[in-house]
Amino acid sequence: MGKKGKEAARERREQRRREVALLRSLPYEPHQRWWDRLAPRAVAVVTGANRGIGFEAARQLALHGLHVVLACRDAAKGQDAAERILAEAPDDTVVSVESRKLDVADAASVEAFAAWAVETYGGIHVLVNNAGVNFNKGADNSVEFAEQVIETNYYGTKRMIDAMIPLMKRSAYGARIVNVSSRLGRANGRRNRIGDVSLRDRLLKDDCLSEQLIDEMITKFLEQAKQGTWSLNEWPQMYTDYSISKLAVNAYTRLMARRLSDRPEGQKIYINCFCPGWVKTAMTGWEGNVSAEEGADTGIWLALLPQETDTNGKFFAERCEISF
Repeated sequence: MGKKGKEAARERREQRRREVALLRSLPYEPHQRWWDRLAPRAVAVVTGANRGIGFEAARQLALHGLHVVLACRDAAKGQDAAERILAEAPDDTVVSVESRKLDVADAASVEAFAAWAVETYGGIHVLVNNAGVNFNKGADNSVEFAEQVIETNYYGTKRMIDAMIPLMKRSAYGARIVNVSSRLGRANGRRNRIGDVSLRDRLLKDDCLSEQLIDEMITKFLEQAKQGTWSLNEWPQMYTDYSISKLAVNAYTRLMARRLSDRPEGQKIYINCFCPGWVKTAMTGWEGNVSAEEGADTGIWLALLPQETDTNGKFFAERCEISF
């Protein structure tokens, strides 16, 4: 892409950001607020909610009137974040939040959290899978912590989805699962695609996509990372381990949407993923160009959409569908 093309693309992105900012300023109309028609109050869980995009997602959902559980690995930081949301809420707004310890990389922790959610609320209505790690900054592209990145970003998200699906409350409006992902995880992206054409094609074809295929890809990459041979193969060349973890999240989102698609009315679960953009958070070393509030917006929009069967198993950015 030449200089003019890059400038035009940048202007389109900025124009879309302005449009979304306007949309974000518009209140939901009473007929759009399906969560207000649930009794008792709709319950949302946001993982990794003590800072960054997760904190903003929790804050915005709470301001919209849902009861939000900030699920955080560090219990003290989670409690501090919950208290901050309460303290900063406008005087005319009643918010309901609490924090709960959760480490998505620990199966026992996820199991305990699920048991608590059932005992306390009988289930949940919204799950935002935000918890994630990335050890690369700037031009770095080390895979030293690849196992930890994959375990948290992919297996942690998968673990939460599998544990929470039986807990998603039945309603006429459907339950929502929203996965925080990244354009870096696009199988066919322009800059960071998977070089193995056969693998890329199988990941993008619904009749080929399977849990086994995703896990085999992860296993192959981790083996090559240990052997030091990963760079000789055609893996994404930017933030490689993070990109592959998000590629797996995207693929699993599509797979789960297909598995959940035949649930009867009243038991629907809509699952989608989104890219928040390059957000100014600790994960990016505060080098992003989008605020956490902006970054969380598309996820909140997906969580609060009216029930729509065609908004399922999709990938979004700036409230627009993008390709996998």
